[in-house]
Amino acid sequence: MNNRIDKLFETKKEKILSIFYTAGFPKLNDTMEIAIQLEKSGVDMIEIGIPFSDPIADGPTIQDSNKIALDNGMNLKLLIQQVKEIRKKVSMPIILMGYINPVMQYGFEQFVKDAKEAGADGFILPDLPLAEYQEHYQQIVEAHGLLNIFLISPTTSDERIRMIDQVSSGFIYAVSSSSTTGTKTGFSVEQELYFNRLKKMKLRNPFLIGFGVSNRETFNAVCHHSSGAIVGSAFIKLLKKSKDFNEDIYHFTKPFQNN
Repeated sequence: MNNRIDKLFETKKEKILSIFYTAGFPKLNDTMEIAIQLEKSGVDMIEIGIPFSDPIADGPTIQDSNKIALDNGMNLKLLIQQVKEIRKKVSMPIILMGYINPVMQYGFEQFVKDAKEAGADGFILPDLPLAEYQEHYQQIVEAHGLLNIFLISPTTSDERIRMIDQVSSGFIYAVSSSSTTGTKTGFSVEQELYFNRLKKMKLRNPFLIGFGVSNRETFNAVCHHSSGAIVGSAFIKLLKKSKDFNEDIYHFTKPFQNN
């Protein structure tokens, strides 16, 4: 059976909207309700963050959400149970995203098996090295039918991008800058050149652009170069102050889709 991520990219070639949020934030059991409201609002895919005590690649907004989630009692075992519940009501692709440490504590093979059984479609582990993945983990992941998505950045060489493209499945996560995550107000000339470079490479996999996509303007800007974008920090900020997920999530996502 085709993975849901593959199906999405086969049926929708542009303006794919993926939303990232942290599991167990703002409250422990909000993970499920947020997923349901995102699908209702027409979002194409979700990335659920695995909270970690030292999220070094993330900016203050996502770091803060990690701390709150951990204080709420969130952990990877509970997240997998939540994914199982989400999958009863949500049909869009679900990606689990986080650092390798909690996954290793859980047990890599067990994580892959349990995530698949719960209904996840893939994962993103930014600090899992490519060579280590190929040597130790690729066979396990492929045997269970999950997709492992790699990140690239403006400093990634063409040669390495092509290597990642060969090993990747689903799509490639193109980070828009080499800094930490966080909301920005637009893209520099250097970033535009990087997006163009990726487009010209005609990679085997489609790519989504993340980091700094926070509104309709930045979404449309990156969609000129890619299959779509990932929105994270701006959405986490919304969740933190939201009094009504149903209403607020709808109004947050609508501008990205009215193009």
